[in-house]
Amino acid sequence: MKRFATAFCLGLVMASSVNGAEHWTNYRGPNNQGHTDAKNLPVRWSESENVVWKTAIPGKAWSSPVIWGDRIWLTDAPDSGSLLYAVCIDKNTGKTILRKKLLFVVAPQYCHPFNSYASPSPVVEEGRVYLSFGSPYNGCLDSKTGEVIWERTDFVCNHFRGPGSSPFIYKDLFILHLDGADRQYVVALDKNTGKTVWQTNRSVDFQDLDSTTGGPSRLGDLRKAYSTPMIADFSGKPILISLGSMALYGYKPDSGKELWRVEAIGSHSGTCRPVIGHGLVFSAMGMRGELFAVRPDGHGLVTDTHVVWQYKGAVPKRPSLLLVDDLLFMVDNDGVGACVEAKTGKEVWKARVGGNYSSSLIHADGKIYCSNETGKSTVIEAARQYKVLAVNKLDEGSMASPAVSGNALYLRTKTHLYRIEYKSRPGP
Repeated sequence: MKRFATAFCLGLVMASSVNGAEHWTNYRGPNNQGHTDAKNLPVRWSESENVVWKTAIPGKAWSSPVIWGDRIWLTDAPDSGSLLYAVCIDKNTGKTILRKKLLFVVAPQYCHPFNSYASPSPVVEEGRVYLSFGSPYNGCLDSKTGEVIWERTDFVCNHFRGPGSSPFIYKDLFILHLDGADRQYVVALDKNTGKTVWQTNRSVDFQDLDSTTGGPSRLGDLRKAYSTPMIADFSGKPILISLGSMALYGYKPDSGKELWRVEAIGSHSGTCRPVIGHGLVFSAMGMRGELFAVRPDGHGLVTDTHVVWQYKGAVPKRPSLLLVDDLLFMVDNDGVGACVEAKTGKEVWKARVGGNYSSSLIHADGKIYCSNETGKSTVIEAARQYKVLAVNKLDEGSMASPAVSGNALYLRTKTHLYRIEYKSRPGP
């Protein structure tokens, strides 16, 4: 267990060393867990305070911005879902560099009005940006020219309420969840060519629960999920941590072989991205509102042997949580925040932050940033006592998660992208 904890801690230290730089490579940042080392992010802002620029984004899209150097990448789509776009914004000026049409969709799948056709967030690295719109389109662009390097439009998956899972880059693999009403699988592509390397079907027995839960209109609801995977290291061996509907999985990332599975029957629509630390994987399991702490060193079905603790308080169903030192912080969909001990699951505090939330939390310099669906952003202390440092308001709310580059915070609301930064260094 000591070797296990050491491997986890080493992985987190190495990941955190790249935080606070210019790059925000995916919707949860360089270490995939919502952390940045930035020390001078604004605590207060409004439409008239600490806004460097504000750029209108014309479509309806909930994807989070990603940043490499001076370029910000987003995806976009109209409310109809008939057109899919890649968008590039100049980080310094807010001007649109590129708005590239990737695909005309002849017959878009149904998308629930709460969701969008461009909810999955891009991933960016030197010279490349990777984009996903779920099954209709996945592709890779040259991030300097905007030219398409490869694209795939052949995946079969009925997302049923619209897409949500963001892609993940590991070594030379582009990894994607496709958890739909009809099919549920994880696929890995060669990130350089787009060719399939492996594909693994979800193994949980769904037990035909749809037929007894709401009738035909709910057909498929209990099989869909929207989470994004990540890598945990166990004794130097990488494990792909992957939340689907009704189960959390561990896979070998190079082959897709399932290593273990933790089941939570009924916990469909898993959306939150897991976080890791202290030798554990922490995962909000879906619509059942339960948080599991799991040891990822098992084999086979490990629900009864490797779940260290469960918490059933203010557990989010959409916003991903934060691990800060030995504390887990979360805000549920209805605006109730909570802090629990990571090693024990013991609740430290619970408080009403207010509003409804889809955007995931980020942590910077002892502060947690929480942006809700109506434009209010609350900044709280990452501490054992609940303390609000600031409450900020923009004209529109956030479904996307924030991005950080340098000393600036980038917020995508339902209508605009903002660069928020102190125009002069604040006093003590």
